Amino acid sequence: MPAPETAGLTRAVKGIDHNGQAQVARVVEERPLTIFLNRQEVITAMTISDYPELLALGFLRNQGMLRPTDTIIGVDLDEELETVVVRTAEQSNYEQKMKKKIRTSGCAIGTVFGDIMEGLEGLTLPQQKVRVSWLYQLVAAINRIPSLYLSAGAIHGCVLCQENHPMVYMEDVGRHNAVDKISGWMLQNDEVGDDKLLYTTGRLTSEMIIKTAMMGIPVLASRSGFTAWGVEIARSVGLTLIGRLRGQRFVCLSGENRLIWDADRKQSRVAKSKP
Repeated sequence: MPAPETAGLTRAVKGIDHNGQAQVARVVEERPLTIFLNRQEVITAMTISDYPELLALGFLRNQGMLRPTDTIIGVDLDEELETVVVRTAEQSNYEQKMKKKIRTSGCAIGTVFGDIMEGLEGLTLPQQKVRVSWLYQLVAAINRIPSLYLSAGAIHGCVLCQENHPMVYMEDVGRHNAVDKISGWMLQNDEVGDDKLLYTTGRLTSEMIIKTAMMGIPVLASRSGFTAWGVEIARSVGLTLIGRLRGQRFVCLSGENRLIWDADRKQSRVAKSKP
């Protein structure tokens, strides 16, 4: 879970408010982190610098650079040089792939590679059922977890969930970094995505759908909205896609047949109003 009081994640900055009064605000620190795969420099990401090893592992996994058959023999962090080197037993050549990289609509570092869609060819995610009551319970639980978002803002969060239980909560300046950290955690802990749900505070763009599918997670939910291409990809791989999830409201644009309507919103409101 997030540790918003950890030293180095935020800095106190003096300013004034709308009344002209002096204020001290906590602002999020962001730093560059360069990721290597063996001897190949892959990318430099702007990040809050917590869990850099997980970020590197997850990024490489979600880009298709770490294959299921690869044997990871080391993950080395150099804090002074702000680099992480992921080492595998097999050497790979990514020069051609590097030439194909394109910029996407993601904030901060939103880089995917031109041939990343190849990893989705023939992919069909597990047809996991989702209880509507789980969605409502997850939103309530996640909103109560202390986080950098609540204390400083300017941050995105992603939460790996199982049924109505939050398992792993990661934050970063970009939602793609947060989801990559979760992917790295799953890889490090041999955790499968078949029975999981991923919740994100950010937009449901093509990049987020691709990353979720690459992780084998069949359900993606967000309090934010969708992009058309993201919806198309979700439908093509059988991903249940739920957006604009706030309180007891949401919109499902893919996998709606896998929802189990076990929550009565009217009864919930009545129950909450009773003393």
